[in-house]
Amino acid sequence: MTTNKINFTKRTIAALPPATHDRDTYYDLKTKGLLLRVTNTGTKTFSFRRKLNGRAVRVTLDKFPTMTVEQAQKRATQLNADIVNDINPAELKAVKRMEMTFSELLVEYLERHAKLHKKTWEEDANMYCRHLKSWGNHRLSEIQRTDVQKLHSKIGSESPYAANRVLALLQTMFNRANDWGYCPTNPAKSVKKFKEKSRERFLGADELPRFFAALADEPNATARDYFLISLLTGARRSNSLEMQWSQINFETATWHIPITKNGTSQSVPLVKAAIDILILRNALDDKDTIWVFPGSGRTGHLVEPKKAWLRILERASIKDVRIHDLRRSLGSWQASTGANLSVIGKSLNHKNISTTAIYARLNLDPVREAMTTATDAMLKAGNVND
Repeated sequence: MTTNKINFTKRTIAALPPATHDRDTYYDLKTKGLLLRVTNTGTKTFSFRRKLNGRAVRVTLDKFPTMTVEQAQKRATQLNADIVNDINPAELKAVKRMEMTFSELLVEYLERHAKLHKKTWEEDANMYCRHLKSWGNHRLSEIQRTDVQKLHSKIGSESPYAANRVLALLQTMFNRANDWGYCPTNPAKSVKKFKEKSRERFLGADELPRFFAALADEPNATARDYFLISLLTGARRSNSLEMQWSQINFETATWHIPITKNGTSQSVPLVKAAIDILILRNALDDKDTIWVFPGSGRTGHLVEPKKAWLRILERASIKDVRIHDLRRSLGSWQASTGANLSVIGKSLNHKNISTTAIYARLNLDPVREAMTTATDAMLKAGNVND
């Protein structure tokens, strides 16, 4: 075995020959404790070796050239700082190996929290797969605030809304990790959300004839009826997709939703058009299914009819309308036909009246009428245009 002290550079290390016996060891002249082991097959591995309180401390770093000379020297400098502070880096490494990974946290978060408290827990799982899967093998302590900021900015460059939903998921997951004793800090806690403009899109009077005509031409009857029921009930997407026959009472023309997004149950009045659709589906559907809108996937019900939705919008020449906007359309048309906010909020199962307030902004006719009355009174009092 050969032991030498050399100046570690990319060129000098690349030129080192394979060991003639078991392995050769080379020490860096610049960085204390940094060494390189070369095997008889030519494999070169950076390591760190120092003594702490009379005991040898050994830490394997990484292979060259996967780890560069500069990276090895930087890591060795960090380990030297640990030695100076009477910290054994080998023991820290062992503890880190036992630390929970981000993918392990996701599994526990879904089982211990999301599935128990969130109707939309599958959306969290899908969000992880779309945006966070690359962090799966990271230990929790390795995820820093700067990592969260960079990811948030990257997603936000295309969709601020999606970026904020990912940030909210991260904040919740790390809060739970903190509660369960897995992580003392929350790297997502102080990251600022992007400002979101309140969405006010709904189907207008000029669009509805084209929309209904395009719906009538839709070959996927299940998706077509789902969109109609969503529009006629104003129910949330997940509730409509999971509608079951046992929840429908044809005698009272009501749909009982056991639990909604805000954690409460809801009884939805079914208008005649909705009842007619359900009666027809009930007569034609397979009696073995519990779902009003069955699907071929593992859930047994319709999950994401995006293709049918895009076909309908294209035929109707309508842009910038989402499936969720069907719910918003019912609220806006209620407002335009004179319904008060408490009635709109009740029909849409809003927990907070401020959520319903958007529909008051969508209908300007009552506002215009009140302003006209007031200004006419002011002008009359001032003898203007008499």
